[in-house]
Amino acid sequence: MSFKFTFEEALGRTGFGRYSYTVIGAIGVNTIAYACITYGTTIIVPSSACELHTTSTQRGLLAAGPIIGLILGSGLWGLLADLFGRRRTLLISILSAAFVNVLSSFSVNWIMLLCLQFLSALLASGLFSQSMSMLSESVPVAKRNVVMLLANSISFLAQGLMAVFAIPIIPLTFSYYIPILNIHWNSWRTLQIVYSLPSLVAAGWMYYLEESPKFAYARGMHDESLEILKRIHNINYRGTREIFEVVEIVKLQKAPTFTIKEQIFPLFRLPLLKSTVIMTLLLIFQQLRAFIMWLPTISNQVLKLVKEGEGTELTVCGVLNASRTWETNSGISPCSLDVAAMLTLFTLGLIHSMLICLVSIVVNKVGRRNMVIIITTVCGLCGIVVNLVPNIFVSGILFMVFMAGFIVISLYMAMAVALFPTHLRAFALSFVLSGGRVALFASVQIINYLLENNCEFSFHLFSGIFALSALLASFLSDDSKTVKN
Repeated sequence: MSFKFTFEEALGRTGFGRYSYTVIGAIGVNTIAYACITYGTTIIVPSSACELHTTSTQRGLLAAGPIIGLILGSGLWGLLADLFGRRRTLLISILSAAFVNVLSSFSVNWIMLLCLQFLSALLASGLFSQSMSMLSESVPVAKRNVVMLLANSISFLAQGLMAVFAIPIIPLTFSYYIPILNIHWNSWRTLQIVYSLPSLVAAGWMYYLEESPKFAYARGMHDESLEILKRIHNINYRGTREIFEVVEIVKLQKAPTFTIKEQIFPLFRLPLLKSTVIMTLLLIFQQLRAFIMWLPTISNQVLKLVKEGEGTELTVCGVLNASRTWETNSGISPCSLDVAAMLTLFTLGLIHSMLICLVSIVVNKVGRRNMVIIITTVCGLCGIVVNLVPNIFVSGILFMVFMAGFIVISLYMAMAVALFPTHLRAFALSFVLSGGRVALFASVQIINYLLENNCEFSFHLFSGIFALSALLASFLSDDSKTVKN
């Protein structure tokens, strides 16, 4: 009997058990921490508007500031993860980002808040891609596709958890004056601290995990990789008599290179060039995050008007247009977030998580590429017709279906993990994500302007672009048979 295996065979022999679930949990908390730090502004910006006296333009800049940080830092963190390991860079990234996020709660004006939010996002920019890389490299290939989707379902739930954290805190009216800073400590500053807590939990969890065994193997550290696999096997099969039969891993035929040039240039040469271009364009075409960033504001305006019994025969955009006039005349504070609006955000996150779980069940039969084509087509078309139905409830349902298209980001990550080799993976994921984030920065500003000046056009434009993703995805190979195998 042979005791020498390829790496993937050896990883398969470690099984799927306690350690696997521990990694999924740790990566899930990582993605929650990432969301709270980088996208907490969706709730912080409208909640702080009155104290910081921000205009619509300034609120747009505050929402976009973290995105710039994500764009600038993502590639760097991906490169560091490919050079020095997933676990080490994740720990440094998450702790430093949490520290700066806490500092931002003491901001004396909107400019200071903008700068600190930018810096915290810069430090956290690699968390998502590095987490997905580490997860994919720590579980057997047979379970990898489903595990990636399940971990992403936790990340979608994160946007709902942000709302859950905010519901009991934001309505509080306490205010404590801090003379040295000339600020009032209030609910939105407290919430900013709360949004840093998942990072501490994630860092503590990550500390007890092993380094990615595939990273060690790809770097030519075959003995270290084998030792990591043995420890993973022992945890997965603790309490059983299962023996780890692998005594040697087939070594790489080509010695790995460690230069920055060899980490970057292969992505822009054949055979990886096609994958790099298509995956980057798919993420650029997927700009639903820009709508989600303004969702608390949108749902807040809609629900306030509908509660007064007005606007039921209007579309989503019709209600938004009417609500601005009504809000001005009613004297309602423009920065008061309705609890129902935050519950809407939680509901959307819960729906996204449930949909991802459903997708994880059928994806092995349908294939990742085909699922992307189906979801982008259906959700894109729903977004186009949102403002063609003069009933706020039907229009609202179509809007939620359109928002559900955001779950394709999970499929994109699973596809990217399969398309790029291990020694390039963290940087490749960071690079394609950066393409989407550059577009997101522009989209946040464009949508902020269009929602006030030409709301209907914003839906037609971004829904149409999203639907075109189906055509773009069709140029990738059909992976349904590969996934089944």
